[in-house]
Amino acid sequence: MTKVIGYIRVSTDKQAEHGFSLEAQAEKLKAYAMLYDIDLVDLVVEQGSAKSVDREGLQSVLDRLGKNADGLLVVKLDRLTRSVADLGRLVETYFQDYALLSVGEQIDTRSASGRLVLNVLASVSQWEREVIGERTSAAMQHMKSLNKYTGGKTPYGYDLVNGSLVENDAEQSIIQLVAKYKAEGLSYRKISKVLAEAGHLSRTGRSFTPNRIMQMAA
Repeated sequence: MTKVIGYIRVSTDKQAEHGFSLEAQAEKLKAYAMLYDIDLVDLVVEQGSAKSVDREGLQSVLDRLGKNADGLLVVKLDRLTRSVADLGRLVETYFQDYALLSVGEQIDTRSASGRLVLNVLASVSQWEREVIGERTSAAMQHMKSLNKYTGGKTPYGYDLVNGSLVENDAEQSIIQLVAKYKAEGLSYRKISKVLAEAGHLSRTGRSFTPNRIMQMAA
């Protein structure tokens, strides 16, 4: 019997406080698990935006895959993320090895058709990332040639000094390590583990997530 962890996310404090959406999601997951003879070993509830997959609750679930669970069960894929690119990264990083099941989209990667749907989504997100990467690279090269930064979050590997981007030697060395490990064939999860064991932390003082490693390697 497949063991899965159910993941429930609500966007607002009001939803989390009153629990209407939470209760509805939980009931759908329990009913789905019972119908398809799936062992729902745990339900993880989180309140937060889907703008980023670097959410504490979601990361804790992903870390448990392969340990006490074989897969992840959600009501809809947008509970994980609303970004096709982020979904693609999750598929490439986790759901080639572990099952992803979605009640709303009737996706079950334990079947060939379910894997096909996820692979199509991953391919679309890969294309989207490459296009964005090409545009970003061109824009960054232009800004670097002018030694200027136009605003927004300072990219990893650089510091913003008096309106100009200046390379951060420590962060650049980590980017180079990521590229080296990737060239050696290490997975994003393995690279994340190796960096953590070496004491390399992100700007927030936490370990680099596999998703963040993938962004650095792009």
